[in-house]
Amino acid sequence: MDLDIPVGEVPLPALRDWLMAHPSAYAVRDAVWRELIRRARQGKPEWVIAAVGMAMPALVAMAGTFTSGYRGDPADIDSELLTGFLHGLRHSVDPAKDAPHASLCFAAWRAGRDLRLAQQEYVLVADIEHAAAESRLPLQPYGHVDLLIYRAESLGLIDTGDVEAYIEIRLGRRTPGLVAEARGVDVDVLRMRLNRADTRIAWALSAGILTGTPSPEVRAELAKRHHLSTTARAGKAAAGRSAPRRNSRPAAAAA
Repeated sequence: MDLDIPVGEVPLPALRDWLMAHPSAYAVRDAVWRELIRRARQGKPEWVIAAVGMAMPALVAMAGTFTSGYRGDPADIDSELLTGFLHGLRHSVDPAKDAPHASLCFAAWRAGRDLRLAQQEYVLVADIEHAAAESRLPLQPYGHVDLLIYRAESLGLIDTGDVEAYIEIRLGRRTPGLVAEARGVDVDVLRMRLNRADTRIAWALSAGILTGTPSPEVRAELAKRHHLSTTARAGKAAAGRSAPRRNSRPAAAAA
């Protein structure tokens, strides 16, 4: 049967849509996820983020199941599901076995189930906001990884000016050179900034900051880091503009 399998370089969102439209394409799905796991375990944060984006439809569906009738904060379930998925991605799932995607989803499901079971041991109070240092607003499960990047921006993990370039390159798999040219920036500088954002976002995912509710202390620390980073970049840019330019050729000798 002709499944119209994508060939060549395919943007990850398009590949995800194709897999969702062909749920019985088991061999293709296994091959895709084996490669995602392999790349994520090479220590490249951008591939950890890519794997989360590819799994987002399944994670959102699971979150909807676990939050149904849940009286606690839905953000806690989101965080546990993501933690379980990331542990499977980095450590516990064997990509050599069949259905690695299903194994990753099961790792996430197990983490969500354990949280629900643990919560049954406690009596939840209807409203304790008056006793909390900061109101914990429930966060809806993220329907697309783009929203995680925008949340990362709000926390100072990625600069506002880099958000769209990050989405185009990391999620849309566009060529960095073309994106840099369109934005009038040096491609090496753009790569460096996105690599730094990769590291910060991957750390925030592992720590549950992007899916939970950061404490005031965490928010203050993130704001401080962002301010220092922005100040340092502005200082370097100013120094580059004020540095004397060398003459491209020696001055002509006096007659």
